[in-house]
Formats: sequence, C-alpha cells, structure tokens
Amino acid sequence: MIDYWRMTKDTSYNTATMQAMLWQAGTDGAFLPQNQSLTEGNDDQGFWAMAAMTAAEDVFPNPPSDQPQWLAMAQAVFNQYVGRWDPHCGGGLRWQIFSWNKGYDYKNSVANGCFFNVAARLARYTGNQTYADWANKVWEWEKQIGLIGPQYQIYDGLSIDSNNTCGQMDQNQWSYNAGIYMHGAAAMYNFTNNATWKATLDGIVTETIAKFTQNGIIYEQFCEPRGFCSVDQSTFKGYLVRYMASTMQLAPHTIQKLMPLITNSASAAASICTGPASAAFKGIDGTGCGFAWLPKGTYDGKNGVGSQMNALDAIMYTQVLKAPAPATAKKGGTSKGNPGAGMGNIDPAGDIDKITKPTTGGKVGAAILTLLLLLSVLGGSAVLLL
Repeated sequence: MIDYWRMTKDTSYNTATMQAMLWQAGTDGAFLPQNQSLTEGNDDQGFWAMAAMTAAEDVFPNPPSDQPQWLAMAQAVFNQYVGRWDPHCGGGLRWQIFSWNKGYDYKNSVANGCFFNVAARLARYTGNQTYADWANKVWEWEKQIGLIGPQYQIYDGLSIDSNNTCGQMDQNQWSYNAGIYMHGAAAMYNFTNNATWKATLDGIVTETIAKFTQNGIIYEQFCEPRGFCSVDQSTFKGYLVRYMASTMQLAPHTIQKLMPLITNSASAAASICTGPASAAFKGIDGTGCGFAWLPKGTYDGKNGVGSQMNALDAIMYTQVLKAPAPATAKKGGTSKGNPGAGMGNIDPAGDIDKITKPTTGGKVGAAILTLLLLLSVLGGSAVLLL
C-alpha cells in the first residue's frame, strides 16, 4: 500500500497503512511489540523493516514527531540483527529469535535475506559504508555455507545440529527468497556501481527467470504445479513481483528482462480474477482472484488474501517505471534516522561503527499475514485497477 500511494498518489489508504505500521512498530520502533514479542521470528521482523525502508525510500508521509520514524525503524531492526549474529555454523541469523520457538535450530535464507536487504538499502539511503559491510558479510556467509549455489540458486535453509554445527540443508527454492536477494543486490550495485555486484544481480535475475517463470509468467515452481502451497507460500510470488519492480528502478539495465514478466503476469492474473465472493474472499462477487496464473484464463478456485495480493502486485507494478526513483537521504528523502535505534540506552548520536560491532546473539507466518491484512481493505479492487 506504500508503493500504491507512490505510484498513484491516491491517499485513500494512507491513514490505515500508517496506523498498521506504527501499531506493529512498538514503542521503540523495532517491530517487536508486546503482542508478538515471544513468538516473532527474524523473518517476521524483517518484513516489517523492509516495509519501513520502503516508506523512507518512497517518501511516504512521515509519522507524527513523537512516534518512531521510518528510517529509524529500519535501523532499529538492523541493530537488533547485528546483535543476533550467531557464531554457530560460521555465522548468520537463526530463523527464530527465541530458543523456545520451533525453528530456533534452523538458519534460513529468508531471515538472512531480510538482514541483507535491509543493510543494503540502508547503505544506499544513508551512504554509510558500515551497512554495506554487513550486507557483504551476510552475502558471503550465505555463499560460504552453501545456501547460495554456484548459479545463484537460493536454497531455503539448514539445520543446526545438537553440537551447534551445520546440519542438513533444505534445497527447496522459493520465489520470495529470489526476490529479496535480487532487490538487495540491486541496492548494492546502485550504491557501489561495482561490476561484481552487477554480475551478482544479473546472475540472480537469470536464475530467477529460469526457476520461477513458465511461458513468460511467474509461478511458484515447487508447490504450485502440485497444488499444495501453504497459506504463506501462496503469497511468495507477489513478493517476487514487488522486488522485481524495485530492482528495475535501482538497476535499469534489468528492465528489458523483468518488465515483460510483470506485464505478462499481470495479464494472466487479471484473466483469472473472476471468482465469487466466499468465506475466503469478502470482496465483490466475480472479482475473486485465483492463485495459479497458469493456464491463463482458468480460475482455480483458490482465492483468499494471498491470491488477491499477488494479483494486485502484478497489476499495480506494471506502473512502477512511471513512479519516482527510490529516494536517499541526500536525494529527496525526508525520513529521520537514529543510528542507535533498537539498542536501548546507546547514544543515538553515536558512531554507527561502534554500535554495530558483532556480538553473540541469542516464521514467515505472523508478520507476513499481518501485512497482508492491509490489502484486505481493497477487497476485489485488484481488477478495478485495470
């Protein structure tokens, strides 16, 4: 909804969007409010941080001065990620924040991808090299441990054995991981103008197209053909569309490859938004979107928030190249930062290099689903955007 405002300048949903962001941000802006503080995972927190970073880059209206600010929110999560960098298995973030939650013994690409993405975008926005250093650190750990393959495959994650060494790897590939890392690499290339990051970005783009498109249309290759995508998994390709759109703005040389995929996917998505109102879809009868965009024009009956979000993303982001480029602190940005955010009593004016020294730290579900609720206000309007 933040990007929707940037592309359309329609302010209808701004108040609800800001209210949702501030509610989830908590009093310190780190997106660990009391209602989620015991169950939230690193990936959950990261999706909110990426949304806050988008608000700063889009120059979305700033919160009241007595509330946490967009840039400071992203910095707060970054600082907490630094504090959770875990030495077991050579580094990285665990999936879960707290040891009592299922998944604490798992390090996955989405949690570390959120860290990479936020760090890369903070580097670009603020110009501070320390954020870029951490983005490099996360990327190199993912490669060294094998979660990023030689052809830029991004695998799901790996377990941590009882003796705290690397365990079995899950080599499933998911579209949202590809998108998160693609966007982060684009931010690093935009920030550094470095040929290595350009090659990295191009490699991710090539692998993403090979793995997650068919007949020029985006699909969730692991679960969609088999018909068993979970509630979370049914949202992933919408995130991929979103990050592809952001990638094009940061690295225009990718437009030729990525824009046709968004356009084709938008057409396919619109062709299957013909479903009835139901318990899963409370919108306008005849505008319920199915999940699978292939084959084009065939409504699969799997509607709900995820399917609506995916279709909205595909259709909406056909307009991304008409929107302003993401701002930075020196070029159009207005959001106020706080390098010490999320760090308790650390001097907020302190040196970022001092407050981000690595220390020993320590489900996609909750926060992603909460984000999706923002889209419920649209009901069936994905099709109306046509």
